[in-house]
Amino acid sequence: MRHSLLAGLVAIAAPASAWLPGVHKDIYARDGSNLFNTSAVPSGDSSKRWLPASGKIRGVNMGSLFVFEPWLAETEWQNMGCGAYQSEFDCVSGLGQSAANAAFQKHWGSWITKDDITQMQSYGLNAIRIPVGYWMDESIVYSDSEHFPQGGLSYLSQLCGWASDAGFYIIIDMHGAPGAQVASNPDTGQYAPSAGFYVDYQYDRGTTFLGWLANQIHTDNNMRNVGMIGIVNEPVQGSSDDSTLLSYFYPNAYNAIRNAESALGITSNNYLHVEPMNELWGAGNPNQNLNNPVFMAYDDHRYLKYDSSVTVSQSAYLENSCTANRNSDNETPTIVGEFSLSPPTDVQDDSDWDTSTQQAFYKQWFAAQVTNYESNTAGWAFWAWKGQLGDYRWSYQDAVSAGVIPQNINDVYNENACSGY
Repeated sequence: MRHSLLAGLVAIAAPASAWLPGVHKDIYARDGSNLFNTSAVPSGDSSKRWLPASGKIRGVNMGSLFVFEPWLAETEWQNMGCGAYQSEFDCVSGLGQSAANAAFQKHWGSWITKDDITQMQSYGLNAIRIPVGYWMDESIVYSDSEHFPQGGLSYLSQLCGWASDAGFYIIIDMHGAPGAQVASNPDTGQYAPSAGFYVDYQYDRGTTFLGWLANQIHTDNNMRNVGMIGIVNEPVQGSSDDSTLLSYFYPNAYNAIRNAESALGITSNNYLHVEPMNELWGAGNPNQNLNNPVFMAYDDHRYLKYDSSVTVSQSAYLENSCTANRNSDNETPTIVGEFSLSPPTDVQDDSDWDTSTQQAFYKQWFAAQVTNYESNTAGWAFWAWKGQLGDYRWSYQDAVSAGVIPQNINDVYNENACSGY
């Protein structure tokens, strides 16, 4: 996320789509029950999460779990002993490896729990997006110069197991790339003075991580519902670095995932979707140098907070959210992998945007966004599931508690938020 996914899921150049839980293969819980036994679900029962009427990804991001963003959870960050530091890299360097490992492992074991998955399930959500850093593959970390917490893989496996047992679709995204894909941003895991990702040897470490991750997904039963890998989150926009990202990293990233699957004998019906940012993101056409790829998907991030082309008003935000075509680049399927309810920072505390008095607007705005995304894309994932801001604009959990997001996501259509557009 920048502070500073499928019944209709089809491949862009493939004769058939890769799997979706309950669509292309049955998914079973550990007790042997079929989580997608439609004959056992009464018609119209809203507890059925994979709704045949929509077939859309309805998800939330696991923000600040494996790639910590201190702005979202300052109290947790301070309790970990990291309050004086800007990023995971800085905190591990400051605390020392052993103390940092203990602090981060305690965080991983408590920030998102099985109860959270149960609560998401009760709200009608059916997917989670998990940001991770390349350092989860500890074999590619430069031990003499890179400082990241260790032991995350078992916690990632545990989370995926809970989500798989609940029948969720899972996206794992490389949120932190080697060298940092953007400068001065803790959401890369390191507050780097410059974006160091855009050189061959860092690209190669990124592709090594993606191949490793694909292997983990296909060999760990807990990860059986992971259907998609985001290959790099929010790369630089409009930069000369775009050319090597498109010509070198994207083809190699795609091949690394497919080669890992080939080595395991994975058949095409069980391929992972490979997901770059879409062209609307502004870092070039991700398909430019891909030769006949199969089982692709595209990540769209939609934050009006950062869009200076849209007038900052409630009416303009509602109109744009209802009418903007987030698939205008014809990259299919597109998933709006991140969005929020936050306006620009300089007005967020003004009376028109006050969270204590403007719940009716925020309810309409959320409904407008998801109504549009479900109409024009393969679905969405809100940023984030939880936070410590005391601000429901960044916390799905808090927004439900505030009545801004309905407890049953199906009820969002009762708002008729886009009926006038």
